[in-house]
Amino acid sequence: MLAQPVESPAAAPVLVARGLTKVYRTGEVEVVALRDVDLDVAQGEFIVLLGASGSGKSTLLNILGGLDVPTSGTLKFRDKTLSGAGEAALTAYRREHVGFVFQFYNLIPSLTVRENVALVTDIAEDPMDIDEAVARVGLAPRRDHFPAQLSGGEQQRVAIARAIVKRPDLLLCDEPTGALDVQTGRLVLEVIEQVNREIGTTTMVITHNAAIAGMADRVLHLGDGRLAGIDRNARKISPAELHW
Repeated sequence: MLAQPVESPAAAPVLVARGLTKVYRTGEVEVVALRDVDLDVAQGEFIVLLGASGSGKSTLLNILGGLDVPTSGTLKFRDKTLSGAGEAALTAYRREHVGFVFQFYNLIPSLTVRENVALVTDIAEDPMDIDEAVARVGLAPRRDHFPAQLSGGEQQRVAIARAIVKRPDLLLCDEPTGALDVQTGRLVLEVIEQVNREIGTTTMVITHNAAIAGMADRVLHLGDGRLAGIDRNARKISPAELHW
C-alpha cells in the first residue's frame, strides 16, 4: 500500500505529529522503531492502528501518550509542544489529558472495582463521579467485587472505567481485546465505542485484528515503522457486527 499524504480532518486537530522518528540503541546496535511519521488527529476521532508485531504501533501510541519521546520530529497537543518537553511536563500531560488501556488490566488485587477506579480521581482536576464511571462500563452491580471475582472482560472494563473517570481528552488502547475471546472482546469494544460516541473522547486503538478496523473513522496502517497508508470508512460498523 502506498503512503498517503497527511489528511486534514474537518475538526481542529488535537494532536499534530511531524517527522516522528524513534531509534532505540543498545550498545552499537540501532533499531529504528518509527520512521518519519506525519499525522493529524482530530477531536473526537476513533482511529484504529493496524500492523504486524514490530511495525511501530505501540511506539507511536506511547509517544502520542507521553510515555515515550521521539528521537526526532515534533509533536503538539493543541497549543502545547510535547517533543523536547521534560519529564514533569510529560507527567502533567499524561495526568491531565490521557487515559490508557492496555492488554493486561493492571488492577490492584486488594482493592474493589470502585476503589481501583477511585485511585485515579486523586490526580484528576475534574473527575467524573466514580459510580458514573463504573456504571458506564456496565459494572454497577459489581462495584464492591475484587478483581479475582471478575472475568477477564469485566476486569478490562474496570480498566476502561479507571481510564475515563478523569475525563481524558485522549483514550489510548493497546490491544485491549488481545487477551479476550470474541464475545467478550465485542463487549469491551462496545464500551470503548460508547465512550467515544457519548463523551466525545478522541480514541486510538491498536490491534492485530483487521476486523476491528470497521469501527473506526480512520484506519492507520503501519509497517516497518512507517505510516504505510490511511483508510477512511464510509460507514462505521458497530462492535456487534464484528466477526473474527
